[in-house]
Amino acid sequence: MPINVPHCLPAVKLLRSENIFVITSSYVRIEEIRPLKLLILNLMPRKIDTENQLLRLISNFPLQTDIKLIRVNSHKSKNTSKDHINNFYCELDHIYNDYFDGLIITGAPLGLIDFHDVSYWPQIRKILFWAKEHVTSTLLICWAVQAALNILYGIPKQIRSNKLFGIFNHKLLKSNSLLTRGFDINFFAPHSRYADFSIQLIQNYTDLELHAKVELSSDAYIMSSIDKRLVFVTGHPEYDLLTLSNEYHRDVDLDINTQVPYNYYPENDPTLLPTISWKSHGNLLFSNWLNYYVYQKIPFN
Repeated sequence: MPINVPHCLPAVKLLRSENIFVITSSYVRIEEIRPLKLLILNLMPRKIDTENQLLRLISNFPLQTDIKLIRVNSHKSKNTSKDHINNFYCELDHIYNDYFDGLIITGAPLGLIDFHDVSYWPQIRKILFWAKEHVTSTLLICWAVQAALNILYGIPKQIRSNKLFGIFNHKLLKSNSLLTRGFDINFFAPHSRYADFSIQLIQNYTDLELHAKVELSSDAYIMSSIDKRLVFVTGHPEYDLLTLSNEYHRDVDLDINTQVPYNYYPENDPTLLPTISWKSHGNLLFSNWLNYYVYQKIPFN
């Protein structure tokens, strides 16, 4: 089934070229089953790239899905045009009385910045508390996980001594989890973060269910609340093949002391083209979330 996105969104042309069924808001489609309403709070710098990545994953779900993009109004993007933001993104005040089946909050390059120094921190708090009453299930990615753990559970910011950067093996912790149904016991996923998500800390200060961890470490990867209203993913399963490469070369160009992404380039050589090893599990994670944590939890009305 199609995803319904704003008319003229750049992702439309790209996704259609990949044989993904996309309809726009200018096209009316009548179905007996109402479409899912999804809200995306995109905090990533290269917003169009992230739009493409998330919509590609959402498109695998079999029901029609209406997409709305939201922004934090105090933040001006340096990497995405003002026209794009104004044309395709709305503010929370414009939808404050609406209800949504799902909300996705992306990561952000804020790993070393104190929460209260983030210009839109008050708005993140407002959106998370608003979502408690207006959203069936919220999926948080990377920095958004760190923010939500602080706001909702009071866990202070935890920073690693070295950035977790590359493609890492993961291990399932629950064999019967709906969120990871169909996963292999071991699977790969990208990470690009300074944040530390200690399993011990999560167990001591929350009642979250742990579904998967980064292998050979005490780092959580996938967690969720018992009522399925919150899902935490500490890595970036949405990343494209070259996203980590772009981040690496950006930092090199800025003369930032950065490591070569782990287990990413063949022979650890940044001049070689990497191969993707996490696509299937990324697709399955989003489909499971939309099915078991969103669609099966909502009433028709």
